[in-house]
Amino acid sequence: MSNQISSLEFSHIPVMLNEVLKISQPSSKKKFIDCTFGGGSYTKKILSFPGTVVQAIDRDKNTLLNANKLVKKFPNRFKFCLIKFSQLNLIPIENVDVAIFDLGLSSIQLDNLDRGFSFKSKKKLNMTMGLNEITAFDAINKLSETDLKAVIKIFGDEKDAFRIAKNIVKHRSIKKITNTTDLASIIKKSKKKNYTSKIDPCTKTFQALRIFVNKEVTELINGIINVTKKLKPGGKILVISFHSLEDKIVKYFFTNYSRNKSRPSRYFPENKVNELALFDEYKNKVLRPSKKEIEHNNRSRSAKLRFAVRSKDKFQYPDELIKKFKKYLDLEVINV
Repeated sequence: MSNQISSLEFSHIPVMLNEVLKISQPSSKKKFIDCTFGGGSYTKKILSFPGTVVQAIDRDKNTLLNANKLVKKFPNRFKFCLIKFSQLNLIPIENVDVAIFDLGLSSIQLDNLDRGFSFKSKKKLNMTMGLNEITAFDAINKLSETDLKAVIKIFGDEKDAFRIAKNIVKHRSIKKITNTTDLASIIKKSKKKNYTSKIDPCTKTFQALRIFVNKEVTELINGIINVTKKLKPGGKILVISFHSLEDKIVKYFFTNYSRNKSRPSRYFPENKVNELALFDEYKNKVLRPSKKEIEHNNRSRSAKLRFAVRSKDKFQYPDELIKKFKKYLDLEVINV
């Protein structure tokens, strides 16, 4: 297994690297948090600028090999912790200049078919990113039909969620569903044929299961909250997302807690000048990869980059963010 990971060490292509560097402007003594270390592509580039300091985290134990190499190479400038976003408050770094999130799966995780993320895999159902409580096997074989339908419909935006959930329960009553091949077969038989769609019929259900198993909504929301606490005034938080729910969460957080937060109605009074805000004026501009980058790395095609700048105001807990996405958070705590 270690040889496979080692051979993939440099196969992960960082998404929108030039844009990330342009926004973050690495220079001596600037402090960074790489919240999704993966193969270390962003961190390595940032450390190539003299005097920069990086605290990286990742939940995947397979990242330790690359991380340990960098610890030895940059003992005074690089530190690593094997933790999830929700544990970001545990790392000792403060007054951070830039925090970077590159969400979703890395190429290393997706290409390792033993992990069971891809419906092309024939391995055991897994889909765990690391430090998990459950696997996709547990979810598929233990969730009730009602809960399965909710997970697939809400996290996958899958219109055939009812049929898929019903057929999963029907099949597992005869024999447990153990591998990705069997699950993919059930999904395909449950879906109405759509000859115009270029998307594999399994895509949305696999995405939904991955989000649920890894509690990705819970982790993302806790992550962006925790890292905001660690930013210094003028510090930047950059988030690269790959599906609409991730981007919706990030956009709401930046927009609703910025200095120029819009009024719910034009009849409401304007925001007070002295009202606390986590971020300075948010321009709400989404950056996307160039055509050249997409040609070089097709997996970057759905990427969206947003960033916000921390204000000088003291931190206030974003209660409205939790309320806004409560139905997703509640779904992720279903007992399996």
